[in-house]
Amino acid sequence: MTPAATRGRAKPGAALAWMLAWCVWLPLASAADAPSGRYGEDDYGHVDKIDAHVHLHGQLSAFMQRAITDRFRLLTINVNYGDFPPLDVQLREAVTLQRAFPATVAFAATFDASDSDTPGWSERTLRALDAAFAQGAVGVKVWKDIGMQLRGRDGRAVMIDDERFAPVFSALSARGVVVLGHQGEPRNAWLPLEQMTIRGDREYFAEHPQYHMYLHPEWPSYDAQIAARDRWLDRYPQLRFVGVHLASLEWDVDRVADFLRRYPTASVDLAARLVHLQRQSVTERDKVRRFFLEYQDRIVYGTDLTSEPGQDDATFASEAHVASSCPGSLVRSVP
Repeated sequence: MTPAATRGRAKPGAALAWMLAWCVWLPLASAADAPSGRYGEDDYGHVDKIDAHVHLHGQLSAFMQRAITDRFRLLTINVNYGDFPPLDVQLREAVTLQRAFPATVAFAATFDASDSDTPGWSERTLRALDAAFAQGAVGVKVWKDIGMQLRGRDGRAVMIDDERFAPVFSALSARGVVVLGHQGEPRNAWLPLEQMTIRGDREYFAEHPQYHMYLHPEWPSYDAQIAARDRWLDRYPQLRFVGVHLASLEWDVDRVADFLRRYPTASVDLAARLVHLQRQSVTERDKVRRFFLEYQDRIVYGTDLTSEPGQDDATFASEAHVASSCPGSLVRSVP
C-alpha cells in the first residue's frame, strides 16, 4: 500500500486508503449515547470531512472537484523526500492549489536538514519558513530523514533532539506553529519478517529490504527513535505537535494513549496506520473503542493519499472516490 521510499504514504488506488478510518470508526466508536444512534454508510455523503494528511502534486482539477463533491477538506503536506518534487516546486504547487481552492485545501511546509551543520542554517531555515507562512502555510512537517538518513560529520545518526535544531523549534514553539512529526517507522520495520504483525508490512519489507530496519543495525533502533522524539518534546512543552502515523506507536493503543497523556499539547493522526488499530480491535474491541472515545478530540483523520508524478488526474479522482465509499466488508490484516 505504500511506495518504495516510505511506509508512511499510501499509493492512490490502495484499497480503503482514502476512507478506512471512517469505516473502522463506525463499529468501534459508534455514538451509542446519541439519540440518533450509530452513523451508517448512508450518512457518508451528509458529513463534512477533513483528511489532514495527503500529498498532492500538480493541479489536480478533477481530484479537487471530487473532494468537494465528497465534502472533504484537505491538508497537503510537503515532505523533504527524494521521490517528491524539489521543495521549491512542492511549495509552489501547494500555494497554487490552496489559492485555487481556498475553502478546501490548506498546506504544511517543510525544510531540508541535510546542511544543518553549516553556519547560518537556522537563520536560513526560519526565513524560508517565514516565506512559506506568508504564502499561507499552516504548519511544518519534520520527516524521518532526521534520525534515519542524516549523519553528522562524525558519522553518527543525527536525531531530532540534536542541539542544531533548537533555534528553529524554539521559534516555532514560541509562535504557536503546528509541527507535524514523522519520527521512526512502524515497529514492525525492526522485526524479522516472520515476526511482523501485519501481512502488508511483511509483503512490503520483503519487497523493499532497503527500508527493513532489522537488516540495517547501523541506524538507531526503534526504541532509540521514540526516545529521541520524546526527549525533543520534553524540551518544548508548549509545542503544538501532531505525531503522524499514530506517533509511530501504532502497535499498541495503550502506548498511544500514554503519549497523549504525557504531552497534552500533542495530537496523533491515523494516516497509513489504521490496519494496526483494526488488528487490535479484533481481539480488544472495547479497548480500542475507549481509546477513540477518550481522545476523539486529539485523533486526527488522515490517509496519506499521494498523487504520483504523471498520474492521470481523472483516474486519481475516481480511485479516491471508490476507496472512500466504505464497502460493506473491510479488508482485514491477517497475522
